[in-house]
Amino acid sequence: MTTFRVFSSTTLAVLLLDVCLVCCDITDGNAEHLKREHSLMKPYQGVGSSPSSQWDFWGSTLVTSSYVRLTPDERSKQGSIWNTVPCYLKDWEMHVQFKVHGSGKKNLHGDGIALWYTKEKLHPGSVFGNQDPFLGLAIFLDTFRNDLHGMDRSFPYISAMVNNGTVSYDHGKDGRSSELGGCSAEIRNREHDTYLAVRYSKGRLTVMIDVDDKNEWRECIDIGGVRLPTGYYFGASAATGDLSDNHDIVSMKLYQLMVEHTPEEENMDWSKIEPSVSLLKSPKDNIDDPTGNFRSTPLTGWKVFLLLLCALLGIVVCGVVGAVVFQKRQERNKRFY
Repeated sequence: MTTFRVFSSTTLAVLLLDVCLVCCDITDGNAEHLKREHSLMKPYQGVGSSPSSQWDFWGSTLVTSSYVRLTPDERSKQGSIWNTVPCYLKDWEMHVQFKVHGSGKKNLHGDGIALWYTKEKLHPGSVFGNQDPFLGLAIFLDTFRNDLHGMDRSFPYISAMVNNGTVSYDHGKDGRSSELGGCSAEIRNREHDTYLAVRYSKGRLTVMIDVDDKNEWRECIDIGGVRLPTGYYFGASAATGDLSDNHDIVSMKLYQLMVEHTPEEENMDWSKIEPSVSLLKSPKDNIDDPTGNFRSTPLTGWKVFLLLLCALLGIVVCGVVGAVVFQKRQERNKRFY
């Protein structure tokens, strides 16, 4: 129950504006916008391989009354769970409640969870239990560091990747060459619930996390220029190797975002869009980027010319200013002799 106080009209207007902005950023989980056909919730009815099921699973996945365990805390396990109903929403937001825990001590656990929005489903492979390459969006919750040279970030690490089916995930570099951005987050062995929200709206991908038991979202990834088609499938997968963890999904709730589009956008065939990021360089160009984040387009052609021209103009201006200052000093010095 929310307690209200008496505010001035100006203060109340500011508060209402702030509330509207927050609601625009992350949905409040309004049940009216919840799409049950794309949501996985207790007691996990509609999960199985029957024709009427909305979710199917593979591998080591175990469905209980409290959680869906993708992998147990055992070596060399893979598991996944997939929505069998394609999603045709243009704007959506997925809230995931998850838990990663195990007996492994610091740096002795792995490998992590991946959340998917892809063209194909239930195809096991080497990317956290899913196929490589894939077509669509992936959010990786990576708990094990493979790249011993990448010490500029701490693990567990959350990152995003959009793939048109031509790029392979580089495990040795922890996916640095193809990631859109990311953040570190202590998601293992927490005594409280941990959450992640993935929002896609009007070409913008936002990933938020709530892993500190503060009941508030913290931004992890925010990037524009993302193009994702409709008609893809949501899913989650996990894998263990020589090291292991329990990887549990408690719930996956999909919300429809009520967003206005232009007539041109409404008339587009969104199912024909190729997954892409317009601001992202070719993945191979990111290999030497120590941050692993996307960078602007390469400085070639007219961009190099403009930079050189600006540098030359700067040198000329500095020279002229220097000459004027020198001449003034000379004239001033002559007056003192």
